[in-house]
Formats: sequence, C-alpha cells, structure tokens
Amino acid sequence: MSRTCCVTKSSDIGRAATEAKSLCRSTATARRWQDSRASRTFPGRYFLGIPPRPIWTSSTTSTKSPAWVSDGLKRRTDSEERQGIASAADARLLSLIYACSKNKDLVGGTRLHAELQKRGLAGKNYSDALITMYAKCGEIQRAQTLLDMHNSSRIIPWTALIEGYARQGKGQNAFNCFQQMQYEGICADAVTYASLLKACGAIRAIDKGRQIHDEVSRRGLLEHDLVLGGALVDMYVKCGALTQAQIVLESLPSLNVILWSALIAGYAEKGQGKEALECYKLMQRDNIPPNAVTYACILKACAVMGDNVKGKEIHDEISRLGLLERDSILGGALVDMYVKCGALPQAQSVLEKLPSANAILWSALIAGYAQTGQGQEALDCFGKMQHKGIHPDAVTYASIVRACAVIGDINRGKQVHEEILREGLLEDNIVLGGALVHFYAKCGVLLQARSILEKLPSRNAILWSALIVGYAQCGQGEQALECFDRMLGESITPDPVTYLCILNVCATLGAIDKGKQIHDEVSRQGLLEHDLVLGNALVDMYAKCGDLQQAQNVLEKLPSRDVVSWNSLIAGYARKGQGEQAFESIGQMQHEDILPDVVTFICLLHLCSRQGLVEKGQDLFDNMGTMHNVWPNMACFKCMVHFLGRCGHLIKAVEVIRQMRCSANPTIWLCLLVGCQKWADVNVGIWALQQARELDKCIGQRAL
Repeated sequence: MSRTCCVTKSSDIGRAATEAKSLCRSTATARRWQDSRASRTFPGRYFLGIPPRPIWTSSTTSTKSPAWVSDGLKRRTDSEERQGIASAADARLLSLIYACSKNKDLVGGTRLHAELQKRGLAGKNYSDALITMYAKCGEIQRAQTLLDMHNSSRIIPWTALIEGYARQGKGQNAFNCFQQMQYEGICADAVTYASLLKACGAIRAIDKGRQIHDEVSRRGLLEHDLVLGGALVDMYVKCGALTQAQIVLESLPSLNVILWSALIAGYAEKGQGKEALECYKLMQRDNIPPNAVTYACILKACAVMGDNVKGKEIHDEISRLGLLERDSILGGALVDMYVKCGALPQAQSVLEKLPSANAILWSALIAGYAQTGQGQEALDCFGKMQHKGIHPDAVTYASIVRACAVIGDINRGKQVHEEILREGLLEDNIVLGGALVHFYAKCGVLLQARSILEKLPSRNAILWSALIVGYAQCGQGEQALECFDRMLGESITPDPVTYLCILNVCATLGAIDKGKQIHDEVSRQGLLEHDLVLGNALVDMYAKCGDLQQAQNVLEKLPSRDVVSWNSLIAGYARKGQGEQAFESIGQMQHEDILPDVVTFICLLHLCSRQGLVEKGQDLFDNMGTMHNVWPNMACFKCMVHFLGRCGHLIKAVEVIRQMRCSANPTIWLCLLVGCQKWADVNVGIWALQQARELDKCIGQRAL
C-alpha cells in the first residue's frame, strides 16, 4: 500500500496509526526500534559539542516504515522527544507533517493540524514539526504563534522560522527571532547562520552579515560547508560588496557554477562588466562548465560594456550547446544584449527565431529602435508582433508612441492612442501618459498634450517638462512659463531639464526677472556645482537679456567651464558691439587651455561685421585653420560672405565662395546678392544670380 502526498483526512491519520501499530506490537517494541536508530547520525555536522540526533521521517511512497533521509530538512530529535513518542504511529504522524512541509502543502498541513487538535494530540510532541511546516509554507505568523506557545528547545523550528522570515524579506524579524533563540540558550548551526545571511542580504544589512562572517570563521564552519559559503557570497553580492564576495568565494575549499554565477550576476548588476568577464575566465580556468544562468549574466555584462563582439562569441557558444532552444531566459538575454549594444538587426534576428517570444522581448526591441531614432523600424516590429498574435502591453505602447514622435507620424500616433484608450491602459500608467504628452507636444498638438496631462491621476516633473519643451519649440514661451508656474503650484520640484528649458525660454523672451528667480532656485539646490549645462544656460540667459556683467559673474563662479560657456559670453558681447571685452574673453579662454571652436569664430565675425572691422575679420577667417586648427563650416562661410558683402567688398566675398571645398548653397548666393543690391554691383549680381538659379529657381525669382 502506498501514498504519494500528505494525508489530509482524519481517517488517514487513524489508518496511519493502525498501520504503524501493526508493525510495532507494543510500546516497548516501538521504543527499542527507535533506540536502534539512535546510533545513526544525521549526515551533516554539529557544532559546540551538540551531539548528533536521529531524524524521524517517512518515505513519501511507503507506509511500512519511516525512511532515514535528510532532504535538507534536518529533522532531529533528542532523548526527551523519543520518550514522548510512544509508538511508531507518532512517528508516522510526524512523517505526514514533514511531508506537507517538504511539498509546501499548506492545505494538507492545516487540516492535519486541525485533526491533531481535535484528537488532543497537538502538543509539544508535534509542535516542532508544525512550526517547520507553517514556516516553509510561508505562514510565518502562525509558525511564530506556535513557537511562542510551545517554546521549543530544538534548533530546527527556530531555524525554519528564521529562514521563513528571510525568504519573505523580513530581515529584522529574522534577527529578532535569532536573538530570542540565543536567549533560550539554543546554539546556532550552519543552517541557522545561512538563513541569517539570507536575511542580511534581503535588507542589505552588511554590518550584521560581517558579524556572522566573523562568527562562522571563528567556529570553523566554512571549512567544509559549501552551502554556508554560498550564503556568504550571496549576502556580500546583494549588499554590493563584490570584492569581499570574491575573496570569500576564492577561499572556499570547493566551488561550483552556482557560486560563480551569483558573483558574475552581482558584477553585471553593478555595471562592472569587465570584472564579470574576469570572473567568467577564472571559472573556465577551474574547469567549471557554465549553465544557462551564467551565460545570461555574462550577456548582461556584455550589454553593460556595449561589447557586442564578446556577446557574439557567447551567442555562438550558446548555439553550439543547443541551449537557446530550451531556455527562453537566454533568448531574452541575447535580445537585450544586442539591443543595448545598438545591434538592432541582430537582436531582431534572434527574436524572430525564438520558439516563444513574449511582449517583453518585442517591447525591448521596439524601444531600442525608437530610442535610436529608427521610428519606422519600430512600427514595422510592432506590426510583426501583432501578426504573431502577441498582445502589446503598456510598455510596448509607450515605445510605439515614442516611435511615432520620432518620425512625426501624427495619424499613426492617434490610432495607437485610441487603442490605448480601448484597452483602458491610460488610467493609472504615468509612463504611457508621459509618452503621449511627449508625442503630441513634439508634433505641435499642444492642446491635446495638455489635455492628456491634466487628466492623468498624477503628474511629475518629466510630464510637465515634455509640455514645457513643446511650447518652447513652437515659440510659445508665455505658455511655457505659465505651465512652469502651474507645475510649481502643484508642489512638483522641477528637475534640471525643466530648469534648462525655462532658462532658454527666458533668454528668448528677455524675461530676466524670471531668469533671476530660476538662478536663485538652482543655486539654493546646489545644482550649479555639478551641472555645467545648466550653468551654461544661465550664462546664455543673462547674455541674451543684455546683463553681461551678471553673465560674466556666473561664468567665473562655475566650478568648471568649457567652450560653450565662453561662447555664450562672447556672443553676448558681440551682440552689444563690445569688441574689446569679446577679444579679452578669447584670451582668458585660451589661458584656461580651452580651445575656440567654429561657433567662437562665427561670434567674432558677427562682431567684426557689426563694427565694420574688415581687416580684423579677414585675418580671423584666414587664420582659423592654420593657427587654431578650426576649419570653417557652411555657417562660417555664410557669415563671411554676408560680412564682406555688407561692407562692400564683393570681390573678396566671391573669393571666399571660391575657396569653399564644396558647392555654395542657395543661402550663400542670396547673401552675395543682397550685398550686390546694396552696392549696386550689377556684374557680380548677374553672376551670382546665374549661380543661384542653377541651384534653386525660387531664389532666382525672389532675387529678380
């Protein structure tokens, strides 16, 4: 007669007792049978002089006699317990409880507990087994209640409870339980310490983890216990102490793929791809074959480093071993690696060959295309995904909306918006709402963007920034400032991107008072100490608003400066016609070993043009490449032609055009024509008109 699961009916309990009694005809016989097993010790180790204890259990497939197994449950009994179990029937009942514990059969275990209570048997003889069962089944509070009631003196229920708390991420409860266990005079063993280390990892309690490390080292528990060593490695990895984790790992007497994979995963999670690959090499040196988890971690490391060459090597190895066909996680890791390395066609090739691809993988690929500006490719993938019958989720829709924004496809975006509304996804998804706000704002449909934003259940700085940027790009600065004030009214703290956008708006509108308010706020928050872009925007705002002294004050207080910082100030001086200060700024910039760029020279050429400094401007233009290694671009040539034409040096302007390495664009010819018109130079004008007509007939007509 055999049983394969926990007994959950009262008749089964009685039957088990009857069967056991038929095997042991008297209590004395049962006790002698038990004592004969007392000489058999648990295969694990015991510390601090605690003697080994026998394990009572039963084979899950036999009712004739209890089996002597460990199965990681470590069920031990002392002499007092053996005296309390009056017959083999008691052992059978214990085995049923332990079977429920092993199989995590909470329903069966609860029914068994209720039946024991009904028969008046749920006393101390069974409490330890019940505590362990409830703890392993996740009913921690019930396990704790039983432990409080019966005050067990055995280590197994205490360890089971500590492990249960750790498994649920309740590290502090696990520590409290351990302290109570110590108060009761119960000495921890390797299993207890392993559970405590798991609790430390769950709540990142590295200091407590180090104390446990010191204790297990002092007691010599690490010398022969790979499980405890693995728990230490895992604790240090989860706490981010990867160097310490590697030291522990390399000191262990034997290593396996699980330990190495945990360490490699830790390095990959922390963005330390190089260290992860080094560990992989060490693992191979020790002839430990990687498994699917290891490969997934290594692929993540390759993604972190952007190393698709190494990733391709791992891909080839995985394919050679045939792992890709039977492990969907590896397929996802490969797609993720190729996407993050920017190898999107390879990612798509892998994805389309996978036997089962879900919305998450397709969303990753679509997001990759959208983020790299390949909106049409993202939409094509979306179509293939739907053709395969894979239902998109909110993440997929968000990526598709971004793709529509990239290519400015307002009609397709509206269709996706309607699908989102039909699915009811917009009600509580701020990311999807933000994508729609950004899409409509970028496409210039600002009323719709604002309508969506105001209907969202919650708003943040990113959402408001998207709308503010939209207004700014459409030249609606006043509305951008109004949105900014509304955002502040909702007690939402702007992020640097928002401040940057508003400063640009202030610069465009000449709203210096608002700009000063932003200046005060970013200074109060300390943002200028580490955000050069924001500092440059402040310099530019003051310069464009005409307060050049304040612009220079801000620039001088920046912890670091670059060519953009100086260009903003120089452009301000150029607009004001303050040539002396502009050229002084060039000298100060070069004194700081900051080299001018083409924008710097354009600013100076504009200054020379305003003040009629033909020789100075010509000298600057001629020496750009030879003295400063800065070669003029199309904007620079346009500026010079306009400058010379405005000053009446039309022949020199023609010479500048002939120096160009590429053909002049229609705008440059138009600048020359404007100069010819001003100075009534018919000959040069006719020639310029002929050149312009060859490029653009519309320009020729306008010139006529």
